[in-house]
Amino acid sequence: MCDLRRPAAGGMMDLAYVCEWEKWSKSTHCPSVPLACAWSCRNLIAFTMDLRSDDQDLTRMIHILDTEHPWDLHSIPSEHREAITCLEWDQSGSRLLSADADGQIKCWSMADHLANSWESSVGSLVEGDPIVALSWLHNGVKLALHVEKSGASSFGEKFSRVKFSPSLTLFGGKPMEGWIAVTVSGLVTVSLLKPSGQVLTSTESLCRLRGRVALADIAFTGGGNIVVATADGSSASPVQFYKVCVSVVSEKCRIDTEILPSLFMRCTTDLNRKDKFPAITHLKFLARDMSEQVLLCASSQTSSIVECWSLRKEGLPVNNIFQQISPVVGDKQPTILKWRILSATNDLDRVSAVALPKLPISLTNTDLKVASDTQFYPGLGLALAFHDGSVHIVHRLSLQTMAVFYSSATPRPVDEPTIKRPRTAGPAVHFKAMQLSWTSLALVGIDNQGKLSVLRLSPSMGHPLEVGLALRHLLFLLEYCMVTGYDWWDILLHVQPSMVQSLVEKLHEEYTRQTAALQQVLSTRILAMKASLCKLSPCTVTRVCDYHTKLFLIAISSTLKSLLRPHFLNTPDKSPGDRLTEICAKITDVDIDKVMINLKTEEFVLDMNTLQALQQLLQWVGDFVLYLLASLPNQGSLLRPGHSFLRDGTSLGMLRELMVVIRIWGLLKPSCLPVYTATSDTQDSMSLLFRLLTKLWICCRDEGPASEPDEALVDECCLLPSQLLIPSLDWLPASDGLVSRLQPKQPLRLQFGRAPTLPGSAATLQLDGLARAPGQPKIDHLRRLHLGACPTEECKACTRCGCVTMLKSPNRTTAVKQWEQRWIKNCLAVEGHGPDACVTSRAAEEAPAFVQLGPWPTYRPPRTPRSLDHPHPEDRL
Repeated sequence: MCDLRRPAAGGMMDLAYVCEWEKWSKSTHCPSVPLACAWSCRNLIAFTMDLRSDDQDLTRMIHILDTEHPWDLHSIPSEHREAITCLEWDQSGSRLLSADADGQIKCWSMADHLANSWESSVGSLVEGDPIVALSWLHNGVKLALHVEKSGASSFGEKFSRVKFSPSLTLFGGKPMEGWIAVTVSGLVTVSLLKPSGQVLTSTESLCRLRGRVALADIAFTGGGNIVVATADGSSASPVQFYKVCVSVVSEKCRIDTEILPSLFMRCTTDLNRKDKFPAITHLKFLARDMSEQVLLCASSQTSSIVECWSLRKEGLPVNNIFQQISPVVGDKQPTILKWRILSATNDLDRVSAVALPKLPISLTNTDLKVASDTQFYPGLGLALAFHDGSVHIVHRLSLQTMAVFYSSATPRPVDEPTIKRPRTAGPAVHFKAMQLSWTSLALVGIDNQGKLSVLRLSPSMGHPLEVGLALRHLLFLLEYCMVTGYDWWDILLHVQPSMVQSLVEKLHEEYTRQTAALQQVLSTRILAMKASLCKLSPCTVTRVCDYHTKLFLIAISSTLKSLLRPHFLNTPDKSPGDRLTEICAKITDVDIDKVMINLKTEEFVLDMNTLQALQQLLQWVGDFVLYLLASLPNQGSLLRPGHSFLRDGTSLGMLRELMVVIRIWGLLKPSCLPVYTATSDTQDSMSLLFRLLTKLWICCRDEGPASEPDEALVDECCLLPSQLLIPSLDWLPASDGLVSRLQPKQPLRLQFGRAPTLPGSAATLQLDGLARAPGQPKIDHLRRLHLGACPTEECKACTRCGCVTMLKSPNRTTAVKQWEQRWIKNCLAVEGHGPDACVTSRAAEEAPAFVQLGPWPTYRPPRTPRSLDHPHPEDRL
């Protein structure tokens, strides 16, 4: 037995923020219903909360919020006729399943890739049969994190693909999308999404003798099968397990089921406690892809007990008579599958909610002695919430407590027995639904008053608080997010300003150890990650400008080079863009016209309308080059944006290539050239800037430490302000996120639907100084168009970096549409997400980084959520 009331030393869990509803009179409170909650890999949280309007009508609501802006709640009137029982995100975090107590299942997807615009176009129905368990079919992608190899240099050693078959495949081995659900009457229903949009649905009984299913859960095996665990709610009854196989035969979905070994909870076999815990209240597999380990919780009115079981293959003893006839040798010995208990807790307070980790930690040894060791890594713990308001983080195998959180202001001693604790007059505030983030560093809970709380979970839980250990864990998880493309917001919750410099340096060091091909794939993602880290420290704020600008520069360079076309189709393997890079790297002449002579200018010919439509992007390139050169005399100031570019030979070379391209296009269409305000009408501004840029590039183009620019170059750059008007650049969009404003041990109290006035830190004050003031005219950060002080066009904003861009394109040219297509799903802060950018795991298909600005396009939540403590006639039926 494990004593769950005695936490290990060094455990730490604290409240980050609480978001609550607007206060209204108690007469508007409605009945308690089952709460459902889900946390996506994009750090979007979905939860249910039924609302009552003034005319007493109930509306089944699904609320979706981004953890960076929890007050911007988007509420969807789900049109479910009964209470919503299940919510489930898909692997990409862009689609959501909802199921209700009437057997209806809906699939929600983003409209126009906006995180605050959702629509449901497909679904399924098992009429009148409540859904008790729901899951997407497995896509066959499983990534293992090898914690013991966290010091290895290669990402391939730290994160490896595990051989895992999809639940169902299409022609060519592509996984087929769909979902599986279990109903209260013992039916299993599977819906398959065909590429044509058609939905194939089939329903089958789990076994011949159907019985009531009060609890169920779904897991997947490496062979492509599905395992369903069910319980009728009584601890005196066995927990049943079934294997489900899904196939498509003659364009119809077929379901085959098979009974697996069952188990009785240990507490029911103990004569002293046989009737103490009459009901099974929670049944969960430890992971969706871990069908051989299950967590069970049995409860009474006042207390609970938790047990962890494991399915093992054991040898079956053979009678001596049969041994003499046919001796059993080695692997030929018959085996049998048996459930064995791994660990169990002592008597606890009544458990109200359970949250399981999603981080796929690979344990090299699952022996209980190793599992009960004091070492703890994020992803090895699960969360238990109790009716007394406390939350325990326990080891998922040994059930040893690693940390405890009390929602009350005066926590009770952990050694105080449950029976001695005084009873309060009313029900205590406690979580009724919980979810862990995808890195297990944050926990969200919805309590019985409808409030949403986000808790930080220490990365060094189970250890004394050591900065070095926390840094290693955070670095390991940042690398995991870099590889998978998952959002890393929950990791930023634990980064202190003093850690930023070390994390950025170590992250860059690990990145440079990878192969050149892998570095190219991850190049934009690591820049976005560094930018988000540098926002957290006042010493590194100006680097955010440089990383953000470099992302924009890389995007412009790749887009403009992709517009170049070879003059003849039977050209060598190198594209015009590659030849441009090669020629510009070889020729160090400071005269831009001499560099142009070595290029095939016919490859640069574009339509005149296209060139004119690109003028705003070309103007940005020209302005940025002018700003960099004018800031060279002040290169010693680390607090000046653009400082890192002055020593970055790769970026300077990229700018030099773009200047050549702009020069050639200017010969075809002079009006597409950048516009400079010069003091002399005869001055060739492009030639002047290219000459100075080339001299600066020569100083740092070679590998190794960059040489200092000579005095003549510095003197010429000093004269630039007297020759050309230096533009003022928009370095950063205005962002009102809260991760950089959160303070340790100082939780924020927020309200749904009301933007707060957040306290500013030293870092946020500097960030605000680099962004446009609220009263200044708005700008489209991706198209570089001025929108005016009060834009009339519909706009969308990035939830991470704050970039604002128009929702609909004002351009019709193909080239500009190609540029805009780049930003339909992603912004600069999350660029690089997608299946093409994955390394060892299939990354998410979409990054829901944008929300539509202005009035919410859908339903506005009325008044207050339903109360979760008062009975209602619907619940008594």
